[in-house]
Amino acid sequence: MISKKLLLTVLKFLLFLGLGLGILYLVYRNQNAAFQEECALKGIPSEDCSLLGKVWNDFRTVNYFWILMVFVVYALSNVSRAIRWNMLLRSLGYQPRFINALLTTIVGYFANLGLPRMGEVVRAGLMARYEKIAIEKVMGTVVVDRIVDVLSILVVTTLAIWLDFNNIQAFANEHIRLGERFGGGQLLYYAAAAAGLALVVLWLFRQRLLRLAIVQKILHIARGFAEGIQTIRRLERPWLFVLHSINIWVMFFLMSYFCFLAFAPTASLPLLAALTVFVFGAWGVVIPSPGGMGTYHFMVQLALGFYGISGDDGFSFANISFFAVQLGCNILWGILALLLLPGINGLRRGVVKTELG
Repeated sequence: MISKKLLLTVLKFLLFLGLGLGILYLVYRNQNAAFQEECALKGIPSEDCSLLGKVWNDFRTVNYFWILMVFVVYALSNVSRAIRWNMLLRSLGYQPRFINALLTTIVGYFANLGLPRMGEVVRAGLMARYEKIAIEKVMGTVVVDRIVDVLSILVVTTLAIWLDFNNIQAFANEHIRLGERFGGGQLLYYAAAAAGLALVVLWLFRQRLLRLAIVQKILHIARGFAEGIQTIRRLERPWLFVLHSINIWVMFFLMSYFCFLAFAPTASLPLLAALTVFVFGAWGVVIPSPGGMGTYHFMVQLALGFYGISGDDGFSFANISFFAVQLGCNILWGILALLLLPGINGLRRGVVKTELG
């Protein structure tokens, strides 16, 4: 008989998979319609105008040297993440092996392809099992690890907006036109008035609100966030922790940039364009769907539009990048890590028994 926990897990997987596939289909449908219109203007028969065929042909023309480099920098990012994670565990008095931190981290990324955020639970459970550490303590370090990632993506996003503000603003002004859609400055006026009224209400009823369970939970999470960040100060070499954090996101960016170089329509774009597209893609992965399926495609295609990349080329690039990073790296390295973990730790136990014998 199927347990409720297993049934719930399956239902969650189907929900997130359906969400990702649904968004991906909408992106494909809209882009395919635009592609068909472009073919009609050029006098190309509809039977000779297939967006999927174009994507397939674009895959065949990719420079796979740069895709190989994506696999290399993916591995380097995980080396830094494993070292950074071990630093957190050592601050609790443990001495975990680097190889276990590395392989369980990679398995965690692999698990995220099934259920968003499941990877954090999986890698914590594996690390606790193989290193004989209490699961709650390992999970605490994973939370700190993710907190640092949240802060990092906010910093990188701010950097991209600051450096490429004119490009982003110009595209928004040309294609969104919020003023025309929502009646000029009236929207801003009403929004400001509503925000001011909400602040007054919150202040007047603050004592009652603080007694609500949901508010208490939010405050508990906020306190945990602050405490998690403070644990970094107790590390032996906090500067090394910061350097590895920077390296992780530099490697993430290089994965996106190498995909740029691999695809002819994006290869000539400036480095700043790669940064902006990387940030948009990163937020697409944050949205709950397996590996960012659909949401990643939408965000990357949107950002490439800032630099005059056509929608069909943007769709091709999003698929090339998605398959190289989210599927290629995570699946290949993930399966390898799954195969190596039991053998390495079984060998370790055998060596320990031999020494004791």
